Amino acid sequence: MFDKFKNQEGGEMVEEKSKDETREESKESEFRDESSFPDKSSEIGIGDLMDKRAKLDEAIDYVGLMIKNLKDKRTSLEKDIEDESVDIKNLKEKLEKVSAYIDEENQGIKELTRKRQDVENEADEVGSMINNLKNKLSGIDKIVDGEGDIVKKIKESRESLES
Repeated sequence: MFDKFKNQEGGEMVEEKSKDETREESKESEFRDESSFPDKSSEIGIGDLMDKRAKLDEAIDYVGLMIKNLKDKRTSLEKDIEDESVDIKNLKEKLEKVSAYIDEENQGIKELTRKRQDVENEADEVGSMINNLKNKLSGIDKIVDGEGDIVKKIKESRESLES
């Protein structure tokens, strides 16, 4: 179970040791430190072990920093998404208002069309009435002309009788 971590400073890869191995090495290290073999500690790799532990600490710090950066990025993305969501909701509300306005205008246009049609129908009725009255007046005019002609003939025939 060795995971690779990238060291921040040198870019080299170090291996993470299992917890059991680390404990055993830690116990050996304590035992060696307490023993009377100071020269042999470097021979058996205590210094290397300490270097590896330091590198593991750095790797853990690096991973922690990466996690923090990821959390910051996620938080930033969540904020951006929330901002976009609010903007889209506002835009949607505006579009709904525009749609309602268009619906009202369409209703108004339909009402105006109906009223215009009513007025046009009334105008047609008035035109028909005018034509009927005109025809009646023409008929009366013909009758009056006819009667006028009769009266003229009577007048002419009386004048000719009188003369």
